[in-house]
Order: sequence, then C-alpha cells, then structure tokens
Amino acid sequence: MDTMMNAMEQVSLFCRLNMNTRRNLPIRSSEMGMLIYLVKADGEKTAKGVADFFKVTKAMATNMSSALLKNGFLEKQQQENDKRSFLLRPTEKAVQLVNETYDEYMKQMNILRNSMGEAAFHTLLDLLNMANVILLDKRSKQQVRM
Repeated sequence: MDTMMNAMEQVSLFCRLNMNTRRNLPIRSSEMGMLIYLVKADGEKTAKGVADFFKVTKAMATNMSSALLKNGFLEKQQQENDKRSFLLRPTEKAVQLVNETYDEYMKQMNILRNSMGEAAFHTLLDLLNMANVILLDKRSKQQVRM
C-alpha cells in the first residue's frame, strides 16, 4: 500500500475509533465538549470564546449553546460592558453531568497515554498539534480567497 493511502487509512481509523466510542450522554458529543470547556477551562465563556477554542464559527457555537440552554445545561448572563454579548454559565445540572462523565469521556486518551507511555503520547500530541496548525492555516488562507 502506498504511503498516502496508508496515512489516510490510519487517520480515518483513529478518528472512527475515537468518535464511535459509546458514551451514554443526554446531549451530543459536541455539546458535551462545550460543557467540559465551560466547566473546566478558564477561557472566555462566551459564544465567541467557545468558537475560538474549538476553531468553529460563532454561529455554530451559538447553535450548540441554544440547545444546551433549552435543555437546562446553560444560563446566559448579559455582559455589563456590552449588552449584545452574553456570558455562558453552566448550571448545576451541567456541572453534575461533567463531573459524572468526565473520566469516561476521556477514557480513550487515558488508554493511549497509559499504553504508549508519556514520551510517545506527548510526541503524538505534538504531531497532531503540528498537523492541526498546518490544516487550520490552509483553511484560513482558502477562506480569505473566497
């Protein structure tokens, strides 16, 4: 098998194995990722902050937050300095869900780290980060041309 075909197969398999893990969640995986960010991270807790962190559009982050608001996982608090902008506050229901499912949600990464060892795991992360930077840069250059 040629190198590029093997690369595509390995990346595809890795993504499928990680994404198809059964998680008994009452919300979509993308929404769970957003809740983990809002509960665990120190970053900007606005739709723009979420969009920047996950490298998605603000509209996509707003759609996710709307679903979480509707289901009682988030509350919106209008910012004092800009009435058009809202802080996203996880509810106690959200904090409880994150606390109950976080270890299971991160299980695949723990399996990799424990099986590969710290050095190989960090090498994997460094290479994935490098690949993401390259692909994000390429995507942003294509969007500028449009």
